[in-house]
Amino acid sequence: MRVVLFLSLTFLAACAVRAQVDYVDAPGGSVPGATLRTILVGTTRGPDTEQSVPGTERAEAISYGRYVVSIPDDRESGEIPRQRTRQQADPREHFMLAGNETLSAPAFRAALQAEIAQELVSEREAVVFVHGFNNAFIEGVYRTAQLDYDLQMPGVMLHYSWPSLGAPLAYVHDRDSALFARDGLMEMLHQIRDSGVTRITVLAHSMGSQLTMETLRQMALMRDPVLRNVEGVILLSPDIDVELFRSQVHAMGRLPELFVIVTSQRDRILNLSASMTGEAARLGNMADPSAVADLDLTVVDVSAFGRGAGHFTMGSSPELNRLLAQMNASLEDEVSGRVPLLPAAFLTLQNTGQVILTPFNEIQDDLTGAGTGTGRPAVLPWWLRRMVMDEEPDADGSATEAQTAEER
Repeated sequence: MRVVLFLSLTFLAACAVRAQVDYVDAPGGSVPGATLRTILVGTTRGPDTEQSVPGTERAEAISYGRYVVSIPDDRESGEIPRQRTRQQADPREHFMLAGNETLSAPAFRAALQAEIAQELVSEREAVVFVHGFNNAFIEGVYRTAQLDYDLQMPGVMLHYSWPSLGAPLAYVHDRDSALFARDGLMEMLHQIRDSGVTRITVLAHSMGSQLTMETLRQMALMRDPVLRNVEGVILLSPDIDVELFRSQVHAMGRLPELFVIVTSQRDRILNLSASMTGEAARLGNMADPSAVADLDLTVVDVSAFGRGAGHFTMGSSPELNRLLAQMNASLEDEVSGRVPLLPAAFLTLQNTGQVILTPFNEIQDDLTGAGTGTGRPAVLPWWLRRMVMDEEPDADGSATEAQTAEER
């Protein structure tokens, strides 16, 4: 009994620190030793009775806000350093909040219009990050700012925060809350479109992927015209049953042009989730990508970068952050400003910076023994070579003789 009580108190103390908001003064709009990032947020969380941010209760109506995040300059890419219990927060070392305000729906749209106007014409799109299981409100805001800063995301980064309890033992509660939050996410996508933004990408993590897919499925069944503006969906470590995912995709019909599933077989959290549901794997840690081979999407395996729990490798791995930032930077001259990932393909990112592209049909041939036995990955197109090897095509788009010989 004492052990249970001790563990319960430990969990409560940890959750309290994670949910705690620490403010820093930003006279003149700057903080010494830190960089400020403004994040627009839509949430279906109710108010926190102890601080001026949303809490853990469910709210039927979505509300909006603007949050200015202070990011310490001296930190490793992918990290979100927070102060320890009873430690004073320091903006030179820790993520903090430099200000926040509640916005009405019209004020939210106006704020988004102002943010979008500062972007290049080719990058005037909205990227909505949807957090996963066991997240306090401020953690999702900080993660959104970190992703925007470290990955150099094109467009304006926003955050949708659903009422997770922010507790590691509240899996069932969070799963229900994710379903509860579908209408809120749909409403936020409508507000984004009403602000004049015509290109929307949804970046969802873990249980947030389940929420995202259910929302898009709902919009498809309602024939919601805003669904056409969702041009990209990226699911990071999605905590979804594979068969349920296939059912959601079939209900949606045509998938967005950019549809990516980021997986890792080193994801301990999804291993636990799979064991709880009696499955071999979840969508985010499937070992056999041929289970989705007939769908128009790209699977990216980042297992080589996994460390620790391995549940947010895409956002927290310094090495992978640098590679992805390099990918974004190398594509700045593209007209569309988007990463042209191939449908029906399997990408493996190696921790050496190598990218291996394998068509799904080759994976199926290897599994069935019908392949040619060459064991070689498909030749990388020029844009993918640029990402990882800084190679530039000739004026006519062809490779140099040395490159051609190497590919042979």
